[in-house]
This record gives sequence, C-alpha cells and structure tokens, in this order.
Amino acid sequence: MIRSIISIPAEDKKWLDSYGRRHKLSSAELVRRAIKEYRGRAGRRDLQTVIRETAGSWRSVKGDSQKLVDGLRQEWERF
Repeated sequence: MIRSIISIPAEDKKWLDSYGRRHKLSSAELVRRAIKEYRGRAGRRDLQTVIRETAGSWRSVKGDSQKLVDGLRQEWERF
C-alpha cells in the first residue's frame, strides 16, 4: 500500500475520528472505504449515463427486433 498525506477541514477530521471510535475503525481504513465506495459509484454512474443516452434507440425498428439482432449476429460469424 502507498502512504499518502491528505489535508481535510477540522470539522471533517473530528467527524472521522468520532465515527472511527464508534465503529472501531482507523481513519485510514475509513478513507480507504470511502474511496472504494466513491469509485464504485462513479462506475455505476457512467453505466447509468450510457443507458439513459441510449434509451429508445430501437424505437425506429419495425417488426421483430429479435430477427434483426439474429441477422446482425450471423454477420459477425462470417468473419
């Protein structure tokens, strides 16, 4: 693990210390968990953005969309 020095406001440090005591966790462990949670949310947010941006993309397809998908997949098999 890499060590790092961070600067945080005094109120945040007080909260971190208090929370750590209540849950028997070090400040370092709490910061690691917070970063992991934040990174996880960022990844989900990206996926949600893609879903939102592509929602309804197939509305213009007339007829059975499954047949269209199957046809596209058959094209892939040719290569």
